[in-house]
Amino acid sequence: MTERTRILLLHTGGTIGMVPTTRGLTPGAGVVEAAIGTLGKDRGDDLSVDIVRLDPLIDSANATPADWNRLAGEIVARAGGCDAILITHGTDTLAFTSSALTMALEGLDKPVILTGSMIPLGQQGSDGWDNLRDALAATQSAEPGVWIQFAGKLLRGPRARKIHSSAPDAFAAMLSDRPPRREGAVLRQHLFEKTRIAVVPVAPGCDMRVVSFAMEHSDGVILRCYGSGTVPDDPVLEAGLVRAADRGIPVVAVSETLAGGTALGHYAAGAVLLDHGVIDGRDMTLEAAYAKLSLALASVTGRAALAEFVETPLCGEFGAPFPVT
Repeated sequence: MTERTRILLLHTGGTIGMVPTTRGLTPGAGVVEAAIGTLGKDRGDDLSVDIVRLDPLIDSANATPADWNRLAGEIVARAGGCDAILITHGTDTLAFTSSALTMALEGLDKPVILTGSMIPLGQQGSDGWDNLRDALAATQSAEPGVWIQFAGKLLRGPRARKIHSSAPDAFAAMLSDRPPRREGAVLRQHLFEKTRIAVVPVAPGCDMRVVSFAMEHSDGVILRCYGSGTVPDDPVLEAGLVRAADRGIPVVAVSETLAGGTALGHYAAGAVLLDHGVIDGRDMTLEAAYAKLSLALASVTGRAALAEFVETPLCGEFGAPFPVT
C-alpha cells in the first residue's frame, strides 16, 4: 500500500470559500472543507489532509502582519506532523503573504503552497476547483519553499504579484536564480512587529507634501518611482528625503513597472535618491519590498543595518541585476 502524503491545510478565508450575503460575498464555514472532501474522493486515497480553519475567516483585504505571524507560527508548530502545507487565501493580498512567509520561515524544508480563486467554489464556473486540485498535486511535486499555485502555474512566492482584478489568470511572477526559501539549519520563525510603513507613488505634478508627511511620521517608506528609479526634481521631495535621513528611517525605491526594477543612478533624474541614502529595491516586487522592510524594522536597528538587510538577498526575492550601461 502506498504511503499517503500528509497535508496540513490552513484555511484563512478569501473568495475561494465565500458565500453570498445581502452585503456581498463573505467567508463561509465549511465550503473549502467540503471541496477538499470531494477532491479527495476523486483522487483516491493518496492524501491525508488535516484542515485547520483560522477563525475568524477574513477577506484578505483585512490581512495584517499579525496574520503573517499567525500563519508562520502555525506552520512552525505543525510542520513536524506533515509532508507539505497548503494555504487557502484571498487573492488581494496573496502575494504579500507569500513574500512574508518566505522571509519569516527560516530553514523551511517542505513545500508551502498558497492558492485561492477569483470566483467562489459554490458559484458556477469557479476557478477554485482547478486551483485546489492543482495545489494538492503541487504539495507532492514542488521543491521546499513558498509557492503560489494559480491558473495552472506554480509561481515563486517572493516574486509573484497580482496583475488582474477579475481574470482567472490573475497572477504572474518574475524569475529568480534562487529557490523561494530562506536558508537555515532548522525551521524557525522570524516575527513581524507593528510598524508604520508608508507606500508612496510619484506622479507628474503630484503633491509632494504627501511624501514629506510620510517621511516625517512613518517608520519606513517605500517610494514607487518611475521606470528604473527616477523621480521629479522637486524641492519638497528632496526636503522629505533629508528629513527621513535625519530621523534615520529607511526609504526603499521600487519601480512602478511590472518588470525590470530600479537601478538608482542610471539617470540623473534619480540621483537625488542616492544623495540621501535611499535603498535601491532593484527588481523586488512592491509586495516583497513591503514584507522585507517590515521584517527589517523588526530585526535590526540603525539606518545602515536596515539598508544592508533590505539589499542583501534573503530568499529569492531578487532576480538578475539590472543592466547599467
